[in-house]
Amino acid sequence: MSVATRAYLDHNATTPVRPEVVQAMVRALELAGNPSSIHAEGRAARSAVEHAREQVAGLVGAKAANVVFTGGGTEANATLLSPGLMDCDGGRDCVRIPTSLLLHGATEHPCVRDGHRFPAQAVEFIPVDAEGIVDAAWLAARLERFAVERPGARALVSAHLANNETGVIQPLAEIASIAKRFGALLHSDAVQAAGKIDVDIESLGMDVLTLSAHKLGGPKGVGAIVFRTGALELADKPLRGGGQERGWRAGTENVPGIVGFGVAAAMAAQALATEGPRLATLRDRLEAGLLALAPQSAIFGRGAPRLPNTSAFATPGLSAETTLIKLDLAGVALSSGSACSSGKVRRSHVLTAMGVDPAMSAGALRASLGWTTCEAEIDLFLAAYAKALAAIPDRSARAAA
Repeated sequence: MSVATRAYLDHNATTPVRPEVVQAMVRALELAGNPSSIHAEGRAARSAVEHAREQVAGLVGAKAANVVFTGGGTEANATLLSPGLMDCDGGRDCVRIPTSLLLHGATEHPCVRDGHRFPAQAVEFIPVDAEGIVDAAWLAARLERFAVERPGARALVSAHLANNETGVIQPLAEIASIAKRFGALLHSDAVQAAGKIDVDIESLGMDVLTLSAHKLGGPKGVGAIVFRTGALELADKPLRGGGQERGWRAGTENVPGIVGFGVAAAMAAQALATEGPRLATLRDRLEAGLLALAPQSAIFGRGAPRLPNTSAFATPGLSAETTLIKLDLAGVALSSGSACSSGKVRRSHVLTAMGVDPAMSAGALRASLGWTTCEAEIDLFLAAYAKALAAIPDRSARAAA
């Protein structure tokens, strides 16, 4: 059995780029043309972009024409979550949707919670239960009340497919059914789910979803908005200019990044059937070892469907910040939750929404696995965690752990 000297268990923050992706990006860097140019060099660059569009669409069961590339998942969400959204209903004349209310899950990523462009008074959280699952009954009641209060108006519901901290998977098909019943649009931040579980925009009933390349073995700084149909339009697109990406995102396309995204998406789709079970086995090994070391540890969201690669946990007596430092020095890279907070360790809004005790959430850590993860890395983590437990100063706390 191999022995790991370093364990990278922070794939939900960013997944190491696959070698095949690097090679494809290097080749794309050598393409001389601008994708908007009509000469042979430009057409070659355009061909590379359109091939990647097909690959990304294939990952989520969409049509290539309905994929819009962006500068990442955060930009994709910020672009889309706007009261300027319009529904063209497939016809020639677009009818402005009075999207005067945004309802989003209380455990959404900060780029949804804070990055949308709705006024504060037009935004409400959808509560979640102790496992982090959105309250479908609350959502139905709120949309019903909205329909009575604002006849003819339209709401936008945003619910991520899988949580970045706990890995908890939301019942998107049920949420979509509720949204459709009351004429609401449904957006899903599928950044963490794509490439880890099967994602099909049609069968799940989402109107639009958003993706990011660096969560599935692609490069950082490239993402996508994916529509179920071509009916949605936006009056106030943030980046206007040359009309690239069907006018949704002006500016010369990041050809190497987009090509890398496409290769990563294709590889993730191909490996989905085998990689999911493999990661679930490794995650279960980690959690079993953790509970053997510290039976009083909590594994958050364990009672709900979860991504196969994600485990969020805490042990009484261990603080997140101190433990992260100790684990890093021992060769193990973990996270305390979302990695999009400028390197800060702060209390998780996700666990707060789930009703987790503040003392417990202060010690919450997240291990997230990926294509590079092996058994030796899990063993290295467990050995390092055992040392962290042994260093708990209070004997009663250590005994409880």
